[in-house]
Amino acid sequence: MSESAPISESTPLADWLAELARPTGAPGGGAASSVMLATSAALLRMVAEYTPDDPQASGCAARLVSRRTEALDVAKTDGLRSADLGAALSLSADDPERDGRVREAAIAAARSSVSIGEAGRSLIPELELLIQISNPQLVADLAVAATALLAGMAGASINLRANLQMARKHGAARSELTGLQVEVRRLDVDQAAVADIAEQVSATFDR
Repeated sequence: MSESAPISESTPLADWLAELARPTGAPGGGAASSVMLATSAALLRMVAEYTPDDPQASGCAARLVSRRTEALDVAKTDGLRSADLGAALSLSADDPERDGRVREAAIAAARSSVSIGEAGRSLIPELELLIQISNPQLVADLAVAATALLAGMAGASINLRANLQMARKHGAARSELTGLQVEVRRLDVDQAAVADIAEQVSATFDR
């Protein structure tokens, strides 16, 4: 794998995890969050495929192929944004361009975190649909998919807030960050919704 750490369906999982474990930050937590979303999408598609005679399930399964690919694409992009931010942070503190470079890279990384959140958001209606129509014997898989989705969205929220904080520390104007701050609140709402779904599905095993 290159230093930008692209991930695709052809990348062996063991190789990507080994790259994630290196002290480069690219890929980092954002890309890992995207992979959690891709895992959720894959599990959801498995559940949908167990209901082949239901048109709703078939449509859901087809959409989830794209959702999984989108999550992996976002992971690749986030690895690039992480590399850019790392390069900016590595500049000498005496470099007059450092603040500007870090600020721009942090804002770009924040936008990448928003994209991760959007990838997660697109899975929520698919999860809700499958809870209604799927085989009851697959509830455990739905619970795991919901938990993976929650983890991915929580990671997106953490990274978005961290990137915005870094941008502010390096001189970003409030006007530059207004739209991104709105996304923080949207992610909070989505995260809470998924947490409720995951708790409800998991609670069925305690009855």
